[in-house]
Amino acid sequence: MTNEQDDSDLPDKAEADRGPTVLRISLGSRLRQLREACGISREDAGEHIRGSHAKISRLELGRTRFRERDLMDLLKLYGVDDPEELSVYLELMKKANDPGWWQPFNDLLPPWFETYIGLEQAATTIRTYEAQFVPGLLQTEAYARSVIKLFNEEDTERRVGVRMRRQEILSRASAPTLWAVVDENALRRPVGGYPVLRGQIEHLIAVSDRPNVKIQVLPYDVGGHPAAGGSFSILRFPEPELPDMVYMEQLTTSHYLEKKHEVEVYMTVMNKLSVIAPTPGESRDHLRRVLGELPDK
Repeated sequence: MTNEQDDSDLPDKAEADRGPTVLRISLGSRLRQLREACGISREDAGEHIRGSHAKISRLELGRTRFRERDLMDLLKLYGVDDPEELSVYLELMKKANDPGWWQPFNDLLPPWFETYIGLEQAATTIRTYEAQFVPGLLQTEAYARSVIKLFNEEDTERRVGVRMRRQEILSRASAPTLWAVVDENALRRPVGGYPVLRGQIEHLIAVSDRPNVKIQVLPYDVGGHPAAGGSFSILRFPEPELPDMVYMEQLTTSHYLEKKHEVEVYMTVMNKLSVIAPTPGESRDHLRRVLGELPDK
């Protein structure tokens, strides 16, 4: 082994099943660890591959595709010369460059949301607080269509298709845990009309029985709460080199927070919401009450 790595530090071929986005980030993180262990600066590494420190930064953050020549040159620079190690890195690079299922829709999706879909596909736990709408992973097709039309009238059906495809992660063999806290606002606002909302709430009641889905309703009577700033999600990954990540979406962009102290603030808020909101069982009863109070049309 080189650079004081042990077997547990090497990429595992099984990681390739976690999707290209998280694999690029994982591979980039490992390259950063190798570089730092050798005491090599980003500037020197960039010069070695006929690039710049900015290119090394993009590679290490998983923000760009890898080229075989660049990867092999960096590994050589970092002292990785064992043929078996090199073959594992090379195989992972090839899988990291594979297109995700969402690539055919990149004409619809801004780059920052493509990144989120890739991370969502690889997460083991997704905790989300939604203030205005039902979370995308829990929306019915009719509700999703109504929400999408509020923001964009073009290619509506393809956009709905992307949202429905995202939901497939909840029923796959290695399904993540989705823990959603939904403000009562989202359950009272008749997006698409009351029949659509009724169907949506019925769907929430049904999916809340799944072992990997927890839904808590944040009712009006809790008063003020610490998430008054808006909706956000926290993603957790199984790879130790990938930190928890906070995702916040705005109209034209998004923000990702990875620094430990920032993530801890949002995790504390999420934990407080989970404590003050009724339990998942009590929330299911609340959903039934709301459903009974809605007009038929």
